[in-house]
Parts: sequence; structure tokens; C-alpha cells
Amino acid sequence: MTGPAVPPGGRVPPGERVPTGERMGAGIRVLLVDDHPMIRSGLRAMLETDPAISVVGEAGDGDAAVVEARRLRPDVALVDVRMPVRDGIDATRRITAEGLAAVVVLTTFDLDEYVFGAIRAGAAGFLLKSTDARTLLEAVHRVAAGEGMLSPAVTRRVLEAVASRAPAPDAPPAVTAARASASPAFDELTPRERDVLACLAEGLGNQAIADRLVITETTAKSHVSRVLMKLGCSSRLQAAVVARDAGFAG
Repeated sequence: MTGPAVPPGGRVPPGERVPTGERMGAGIRVLLVDDHPMIRSGLRAMLETDPAISVVGEAGDGDAAVVEARRLRPDVALVDVRMPVRDGIDATRRITAEGLAAVVVLTTFDLDEYVFGAIRAGAAGFLLKSTDARTLLEAVHRVAAGEGMLSPAVTRRVLEAVASRAPAPDAPPAVTAARASASPAFDELTPRERDVLACLAEGLGNQAIADRLVITETTAKSHVSRVLMKLGCSSRLQAAVVARDAGFAG
């Protein structure tokens, strides 16, 4: 028996389940999660200017986000932080724990516990809702390719907070561990991996790391994976925070 027919645009009708592992059409499949329909509409309009991106579903709260992520198996979920029923942090935690999608958190926040909560939950990127279309599209492409994407404003706020005070109660364990000057995790890093960690602290992508260190992009990806594993980080953002906190970048 064949699966359900996919309507134009790659969107899946509510209630129809996408079989695990079955992708529908080429390109990057995105799930939009926000409790404001107008915001979802605006995000959809920006994303659909790129023929390589298909918005396959929407959700208005965290519970619905998890259900839709399980049903649709998108490549990327754009998730609002503050929502009813279940907030975006808990939704992100569940989506990433089950390997359902890479998550980009959308926020209008002033720096608070949500930032570190999202880091701990495994978010692959952060964007402010005021971001422009070009940055949004770049974020979706980069995260779908396995890289992180951070709004410069978000990155500055996170790193300034790390530099100016102790980690928030919801900060990742890796951030807290990094404050120990004799951390065994850092002792395990090779000189090249320390170079890669410093690049992560600057928010560099794989190709930029490769160019900086005069290595191939494939080699850069391998180094990044090993750094994350050794430090116990689930995302590049975690690694960036740990690196800044430990003085790997200015």
C-alpha cells in the first residue's frame, strides 16, 4: 500500500501521519510553532520565498508541536519560547530527545532563564522574531545541514551573561563544569580540537572553521563532533558558551 498523496507544496493534511523515515519531496521541511497565527503566517511567507524550503505543518502550542513533529518528521522546527499548554523549552527538549527535528528557537526575550533552558534542551539555533528574511533562510539551511545558527544579538547576550555572572540555575551542566580550571574534559582536547573550540566560540560554521584552520570542511565537521562529545555538549551553542567561559576566545 502506498502512503498518502502529498498535496502541492509538500504540506501534510492534519491527521495524516507521515511514515517514519519517509521524506516527501526534495528540500528542507519545516514545522512552524507559535501561538500567534499572524506570526506563523509571516514566517511562512518569508520561508516560502525559497524554493528549497517547504513549510509542512504548524502548531500553536508546545504539546501540538511535539505531536506534529512526531507525525511529520520535519528537518527543522522553528519554535517560539513562550506558549500556552507546554512552553517552547519543554517542547524543544522532547523534540530533540526523540531526534524528531533540529530546533531553532524564536524569541523576543530580554535575556532570562529561557536562554539557558533552550541551550540545555538542545536547541541548534536562536533567532529574534525581528530577524530579516535573509537571516531566517540562512538559519534554516545551516541548521538543516547540521550546523548552528545564532542571532548576533542573542549570542552577545548569552556570552555577556556567562562572562558577568555565574550560570543561571537552568544552565547546561557543561557550562557549570567549564568553570573548573582543571576540567578533565578540556584536558582531553587535542591542540587542534582546542583551535576548533575557539572557532566555535566565535560562532563560525564548518566551512569558516575549515578556512581558518586550513583543513577540509569534512575534517572540520569531524573535529566539531569530537569536541562536542568530549565536552558533553549537545549543540554548538553549548560549546560556544563553554569555550567563552573557559577563555578560549576574547
